[in-house]
Amino acid sequence: MTDYTIIGKYRNAQNVRELITAIRSKGKTCYDFTDKPAYPDNPDAPFEEQMTLLEEHPDFLNDPVHRYHYERDLNGLRNANKVILLLPAGTSAHIEAGIAFGLKKKLILIGKPEKPETLYFIFDEYYDTADDFLQSS
Repeated sequence: MTDYTIIGKYRNAQNVRELITAIRSKGKTCYDFTDKPAYPDNPDAPFEEQMTLLEEHPDFLNDPVHRYHYERDLNGLRNANKVILLLPAGTSAHIEAGIAFGLKKKLILIGKPEKPETLYFIFDEYYDTADDFLQSS
């Protein structure tokens, strides 16, 4: 089990990694979905290029790279005590938040939503910034 997993955009990897580093500096464990390349065939490419290559796959449902990311990240959710959604986040991260809610994980939202959404009530804690969260934990 890990203390936390963070869900968010791969394109927001720098902020995700900074939060993970800060959490780990407090002696906590945290799953890091950004520690693997988005596109393993070109692991040294910039994040944006990797994401573009991944998103352009013509048959993602039958792609082993997509399946690998899915299985690894789902295990990250299952094995975490608490799940943090770091905004901005895309559709996949919001789906992961729903899965975490279904798994009865404690959910933490960091960032200000773009617009009001009633389902943000699934979160147990809300913080405007990562610093606000880190000061409280």
